[in-house]
Amino acid sequence: MAEEQLGVLKALDVAKTQLYHFTAIVIAGMGFFTDAYDLFCVSLVTKLLGRIYYFNPLSEKPGSLPPHVAAAVNGVALCGTLAGQLFFGWLGDKLGRKKVYGVTLIMMILCSVASGLSFGNKAKGVMTTLCFFRFWLGFGIGGDYPLSATIMSEYANKKTRGAFIAAVFAMQGIGILAGGFVGLAVSSIFDKKFPSPTYLVDRALSTPPQADYIWRIIVMFGALPAALTYYWRMKMPETARYTALVAKNLKQATQDMSKVLQVELEMEEREEDILKDPRLNYGLFSKEFLRRHGLPLLGCTSTWFLLDIAFYSQNLFQKDIFSAIGWIPKAATMNAVHEVFKIARAQTLIALCSTVPGYWFTVAFIDIMGRFAIQLMGFFMMTVFMFAIAFPYDHWIKPDNRIGFVVMYSLTFFFANFGPNATTFIVPAEIFPARLRSTCHGISAATGKAGAIVGAFGFLYAAQPQDKTKTDAGYPPGIGVKNSLIMLGVINFVGMLFTFLVPEPKGKSLEELSGETEAEK
Repeated sequence: MAEEQLGVLKALDVAKTQLYHFTAIVIAGMGFFTDAYDLFCVSLVTKLLGRIYYFNPLSEKPGSLPPHVAAAVNGVALCGTLAGQLFFGWLGDKLGRKKVYGVTLIMMILCSVASGLSFGNKAKGVMTTLCFFRFWLGFGIGGDYPLSATIMSEYANKKTRGAFIAAVFAMQGIGILAGGFVGLAVSSIFDKKFPSPTYLVDRALSTPPQADYIWRIIVMFGALPAALTYYWRMKMPETARYTALVAKNLKQATQDMSKVLQVELEMEEREEDILKDPRLNYGLFSKEFLRRHGLPLLGCTSTWFLLDIAFYSQNLFQKDIFSAIGWIPKAATMNAVHEVFKIARAQTLIALCSTVPGYWFTVAFIDIMGRFAIQLMGFFMMTVFMFAIAFPYDHWIKPDNRIGFVVMYSLTFFFANFGPNATTFIVPAEIFPARLRSTCHGISAATGKAGAIVGAFGFLYAAQPQDKTKTDAGYPPGIGVKNSLIMLGVINFVGMLFTFLVPEPKGKSLEELSGETEAEK
């Protein structure tokens, strides 16, 4: 079997790491920055929205969002993301990565700003418009998943491709920290300017009227970094792999990459014949696709689905953990602005200690250890730590053992990010053929988001105590936190088994992985 790879793609594969690689990481990473920033901020904002719009002067506790409203505010963005991943993933293969790339960014910028401008001053109007714009914000963010991953993998050289795609994904960590710092800064400024009593002292005055600006500023700030990269995003040329292998314009691809790599690339006459091979034109729903890529696609979708169930259920335990450690006092003992500050501080500390380092560990080790080993190790460690928290759960929640509890919890999510959270994003951008790459990544990512919806909502109900009298307001009794954790441990273990369906792309060219070099058999 003769292995034929186009000259221009070979040049990309062996290119030294240059400045344009790093520019590409920052440009491609901005979508993930916005994504993580937005997901992080909504938890700060929901508490405050409850106090402002669902204030009940007769209640012992500050106002909080009713379960169905809280679910809507959190859930619409996830649903939007799922839809965006499928739609823009497909579009990125149809129209080209670059054309669609600007659209997703504009959507993110406009909807970030618009969700802070939600209309009216009554709960219903504000929540409806907030949910509407958060859905479309999610839709734009969803488009960024397949496009950013595909663009980065198609621009990278084969030696450090894993690290580059991982670095794009690690911008999520920076987004989380930015969300935390913006929350801390804004709440501190408002606290100095508009001091107010705690809820216990004066129920009405504990939420100053100016607090309505806090959540709007926090939400809208996420648009800024994305807006700054728009110009650079539009100047990026289309990836050579799309231009050559999908649009079949080899001449254009060679010219574009000569500029990017700053070397003279020559195109050979016979190279155009490689592109005419009819066997490389099978579609997504063909038998040939199923034969070549069916199992890897199942591996990518199932592992991402299972991981996200565990990953997005983490917010359930955050409340328990923070209250247990005493980082967040009882709501009634704080005013509205202090509450934002305390939650932002707690989440930023957890992010700094566990989530953010995990991302960069992946960047450092992925091209040494390989994707498969990291994913297997990550799922295994998550299973171990989930069980280690679950079985002696009653032991961990005692005040004396809370430091151990935080350490176990942090390690679980350290190994999610130095593990399947990063690898499930990287691998689908490497193993499928160029003309289906963005679509398949979109399908994998959307399955992951379906898992996120199960994790965020299914477990919200499941984790409720079995005793009717102890459930959160408005929820039916569930199976309790302990049993929920045991279930999550099992889910991680199944994820480990499905990892065996995923091939190892380390050190191979994209064309070799996808079988596009098989010009003659």
